[in-house]
Amino acid sequence: MIVGIDLGTTNSLVACVVDGKPRVLESRDGRHLVPSVVSFTSQGILIGDRAKALKVRDAGNTVFSVKRLLGRGFEDLRDSARSLPYEIVAGGEGGEGGDDGENGEGAVARIRAGDRTYTAVEISGMILKELKLQAEAALGAAVTQAVVTVPAYFNDSQRQATRLAGRLAGLDILRIVNEPTAAALAYGFDRKREGLVAVYDLGGGTFDLSILKIRDGIFEVLATHGDTALGGDDLDRVFARDVFETLARNVAGADSGAGAAQDPLSNADLKGEVLETAERAKIAFADPACSDFLFEIRKGEWKYSRRWTRAEFERGAREVLERTREPCLQALRDAGIDASELTDVLLVGGPTRLAVVQAVAREIFGREPNSSLHPDEVVAVGAAIQADILAGNNSDLLLLDVVPLSLGIETYGGLMSALIPRNTRIPAVARETFTTYADKQTGVDIHVYQGERERVADNRSLARFKLKGLEPAPAGLPRIEVTFLVDADGILQVSARDVKTGHQQAIEVRPSFGLTEGEIARMLESSAAQAPADAAYRRLVEVRNDNEPILRATERHLSAIRQHLSGDEQSLIAAKVEGLRRALAGEDPAAIQDAGFELDQSTKKLADLIVREAIKTQSERT
Repeated sequence: MIVGIDLGTTNSLVACVVDGKPRVLESRDGRHLVPSVVSFTSQGILIGDRAKALKVRDAGNTVFSVKRLLGRGFEDLRDSARSLPYEIVAGGEGGEGGDDGENGEGAVARIRAGDRTYTAVEISGMILKELKLQAEAALGAAVTQAVVTVPAYFNDSQRQATRLAGRLAGLDILRIVNEPTAAALAYGFDRKREGLVAVYDLGGGTFDLSILKIRDGIFEVLATHGDTALGGDDLDRVFARDVFETLARNVAGADSGAGAAQDPLSNADLKGEVLETAERAKIAFADPACSDFLFEIRKGEWKYSRRWTRAEFERGAREVLERTREPCLQALRDAGIDASELTDVLLVGGPTRLAVVQAVAREIFGREPNSSLHPDEVVAVGAAIQADILAGNNSDLLLLDVVPLSLGIETYGGLMSALIPRNTRIPAVARETFTTYADKQTGVDIHVYQGERERVADNRSLARFKLKGLEPAPAGLPRIEVTFLVDADGILQVSARDVKTGHQQAIEVRPSFGLTEGEIARMLESSAAQAPADAAYRRLVEVRNDNEPILRATERHLSAIRQHLSGDEQSLIAAKVEGLRRALAGEDPAAIQDAGFELDQSTKKLADLIVREAIKTQSERT
C-alpha cells in the first residue's frame, strides 16, 4: 500500500488509488484537509484542526506555514520572521555534507515552542505522521511507503529536508514529485488529453509554473520556474500589512509618557489574530457574491476597524500576483514555445479560487484558465496516481521531470561552473574534468552550488568536501573528474576522482539547513521510546472526540424534553452527564468510554422522545 501525500503550506492531504480510482482519504471526522498546523500545549502536541483552533489563543506555541521554512537558514528568514507570531531563533551550526560553518550560509533556523526548539524538518515530520495515521485508519492497513509532492522550484536542500521529514514520520518516501507535475498527472489520468499544458500552481506559501507536453500517456516537463516565497500567505499580508502599519502609526501618535503602547509586531497573540482574520477575509473574497469584509481587531489596547471592499483587496493582491508574471514568461521561453501554442492553462492551489488570481493568469497567458480541477485535492490525487505506478499497478503512464535550478561547482575566481543546467530531464548524469590552479596541490576542495548566477556568492551553497591524495604536480597537470548524478527525486549525488590514481571521494548532498545524522538518530530513538506514550495520548484524544458530542447533545436536548421524563429519569441522566464531564476532565480513556456508554444507555428514552418530537413537528409542517 503506497499513498500519495500533498504536504502543503496551509493544508495537507493523503490519497490512495483504490480499485483503480484515486481518492482522497478522510479523517475520522470526515474531513479531507488536515491543516498544516502544530500546537505545543501542556497536555501534549496537537496537529491539524485542534491545533489550528489555537492559532489565536496560543499563537506563540502554534506553528503554521512551516513549509516556507524547510531547507532555509536563520539569515534567510530574519526579515519574514518578524511577521510570524511564533519565534524563530538561530540554532546550531551546520549538518553533515552541508557544514554551515564552512560555507558561510549561517545558523540553522529553529522554532521556539514550549520549553524547547524544533527545526522545520521535525515539525513537518509531525504533520506527515498525522497523515500516515489518518491513512492507516481509513485503509485499515499499515502504511510505510509514500510519494510526497514538493514545489517544482524547491532546491536540493528543501527536497532533502522533505525526505528527512518523511523518515522521522516513519515513512519511506519512494519518490518526490513536483506539485505541478502531479496536478498534470491528475488532469490527464482519465481524460486521455494531449497537448501542451501550463500548470499555474499558487499554494499557501509557494508558486510554480510548469510547462508539460502530454502525449500517449507520457507527461514530459519541458520547463519549470517559480518562487518558493510567494503564495496565499502573501495575499493575507495585504490586509495584515495595513493593520500593523495603522497600529504602528497609532503608537507613534500616542503620548510617549507612561502607558504608551508597545510595538504591535512584538505581540504574538495579536499577530496570530491579525493573520487568522486576514485569512478569513481572503477566503470571503473567494466568494463572487462578497463585495466587502469588515476587518476588526479588538485585543486589549489594540483596536483596528476597516471595511475592505473587493476592489481595495484586489488592488493590493495584484501587486503580489505580478510577481508570478516573470516566472510564467521565463518558463515559456525556456520551453521554446509561445503562450498561444498552449492547449490549456491549469489553475492549482486554494488561492486560485480568487477572481483576481484567475484574472492575472488570464492576462499573462491570453486565454481563459481551466479551473475545473479541485484546487485543494488535485496534487494529492496526482501523488496517489504516481504511487500506484510505483506499486506496479499502472504501466500506461510515465513522468519525465526536470531539474528546477542549475547545479555546478565553484571554480577558480569564485565562478560557478554548471554541470547540469536547469530544466535538464531527470534522472540525469554529467561529468566534467577539472585541474589544479597551484603547484604541488595534494588535495582540492569540491564546493557544490545551485543557482543561475555567474558568481557562486550569488547562488546557494549545497555541500563541500575534499578530494585528498593527489600526487604533487605542476598546476594544470592533474585531471580531476567530477560527476553529478540527479535521481528521479531531483536529489543530487556528487563524486570526484583523480583520473591518474583512481582515488575517489563521493557525497550525497545533505540539506544545508536541517538535522545532522546524529540528531536524526537521536530523534528516531526518542520516537521509538515514546511510541507507547504517543499511542496512549492519541487514544485519549480519540475517545474524548467520540464522547464530547454525546455530552453536548444530551445537555442540548435534555431541557427541551425534560417535562416528558420522570424525576428519577432526570436525576439518572443528570448523574451520568456529570460522570462523563468528570471523566472527560481526566486522562483515563477507559473511564471516559465507560462513562460515555453509561450516559448513552441512560438516554435511550430521551432519544426516542427526540425522534417522536421531530416526527410530530414535521407532520405539523406538512
